[in-house]
Amino acid sequence: MIHSDWNDWLVRDVEDASPDGVSIWYLGCNGFIVKGRNGTTIFIDPYVGLGDPPRTVRMIPVPFSPADVTEADAVLATHEHTDHVHGPSQAPILESTGATFYAPDDSLAVAREDENWTDEWDVSDDQLTEVTEGDTIEIGEFTLHVEPAHDPDATHPVSYVLEHDAGTFFHGGDTKPGETFDRIGEAYDIDLGVLAFGTVGQIPDKETREPKRTRWYNDENQLVETAAALELDRVVPTHWDMWKGLTADPKVLHHHAKSFDYPRELEIIEIGDRVDLPA
Repeated sequence: MIHSDWNDWLVRDVEDASPDGVSIWYLGCNGFIVKGRNGTTIFIDPYVGLGDPPRTVRMIPVPFSPADVTEADAVLATHEHTDHVHGPSQAPILESTGATFYAPDDSLAVAREDENWTDEWDVSDDQLTEVTEGDTIEIGEFTLHVEPAHDPDATHPVSYVLEHDAGTFFHGGDTKPGETFDRIGEAYDIDLGVLAFGTVGQIPDKETREPKRTRWYNDENQLVETAAALELDRVVPTHWDMWKGLTADPKVLHHHAKSFDYPRELEIIEIGDRVDLPA
């Protein structure tokens, strides 16, 4: 069982909240909880694991214990990597709430075949639902659109657009710039988007454990390029806080973004922070 460094205050803060529109809490790494005014609660890429030390070393607190979650309608995964699909982080949420897990095929393969969620936890197979690009799904007061992502390190990544009458939220997973984002920017009026940001570092290779030059996330120019293509009103950089050797200073993005029409606002938040739609 995973134990939180913060006890249960963050989970209770979310469950006690009554948003005027939509409230969004940052869980560190690339995780978020999204809650609407009618109570619909969606987790996106929640990860409370410690990584794989000394290869990947978690640099931030574990903000909640999945066993403490009592309210969730859905858990979304953007791609199959461990910090986006992780049984100990996500299956207990499904177990305690009956929520549905939405993910692309390769992510579901991790849950079903590699981690055996239905055997290791009280999770039924009908709670695991495959999504693919072009799908539209109603989740309570939200409309979820599944869109492409460009993450060369993943086998089948997707991005998500969550529409609500209070505003529209985009989660890109670990995407980098891609040809599809101009179309997505034209198709939706996105109020707030999150994009992964980090440095290039020396990370031990997964097989050999020899140090290897590693770039997993957008640099300054890539993040602004993607935010501009999506025509984001507000952009939140993520993932910069997570892994030793790949952490970054998101304040530098101000200089890269200031000469572009989009994003209109760079919003830097830390683990546990809450942002709202409308702002």
